[in-house]
Amino acid sequence: MPTYVYEIVDPDGEGTGECFEVVQPMSEDPLSKHPETGEPVRRVPQAPNIAGKWSDIKGKSQLSNKNLDRLGMTKYEKRGDGYYEKTAGTGPKTIHRPPD
Repeated sequence: MPTYVYEIVDPDGEGTGECFEVVQPMSEDPLSKHPETGEPVRRVPQAPNIAGKWSDIKGKSQLSNKNLDRLGMTKYEKRGDGYYEKTAGTGPKTIHRPPD
């Protein structure tokens, strides 16, 4: 379900700048009153969040362990002080730097 942003409206019709978010189905009509205070509100148009080529969502999937493994890359994650464990790809299962 999408998250909509609403703005509280003054009696003169101007927005107060005070906003809140509501998660509601697209099939529901927009709110006309604040759910808690009963003040008049209007929905504020927002840009949609679409997972395009350069979005955060797309970037996370490109850096997934499965995708890195498919591309022949190796990924290690830190598990302790100087200790790294392989999570994707080929190579040693662990890398450990001895303490100084």
